[in-house]
Amino acid sequence: MAREPDVSGVADPYAHVERCDHLTDEGRCRLAARAPDADREFTRRLRERDYRCPYGDPATDGSWQDCPELTHVERADACARCGLDEVRDGLGEDRPLLETHHLVYPDGDGPAHEIAVTLCRWCHATVHDSWGAIADDVAPDPEAIAEREHRVGRQQREADFETAAERRE
Repeated sequence: MAREPDVSGVADPYAHVERCDHLTDEGRCRLAARAPDADREFTRRLRERDYRCPYGDPATDGSWQDCPELTHVERADACARCGLDEVRDGLGEDRPLLETHHLVYPDGDGPAHEIAVTLCRWCHATVHDSWGAIADDVAPDPEAIAEREHRVGRQQREADFETAAERRE
């Protein structure tokens, strides 16, 4: 059952999870294979299954939400809320337009899952200040658009190469 949005800006953090970051295309768990000491009991159970994930397998009764090691960190090139796309500064001097927002985890005795989505820094601030939710249908902030266009313009100016002969004329 979905809750009302809280400071995380989302009623259901699992709505943003397509699959666990540890799950391979073959349905095996990378975590159990690569970091067996992270959770020895978890690794032992998966080793008995040839590292096949019981939570990501549709043939089992398990749900990926039940996995005690679930991790999903979205690596997107656009804000999940307003759609602003990232324009990186080649020199690395500007603050990124996009940031990672960590979502609220389930209440109660359930596992504490790592779930994160990509937001522009303007939407990230809005969500943290509880003025908005991730699911809001909004346009990018005018300041965000101006900053993005400033970066695009700077990239275009840098790409306008002029040879010494052209400068001499």
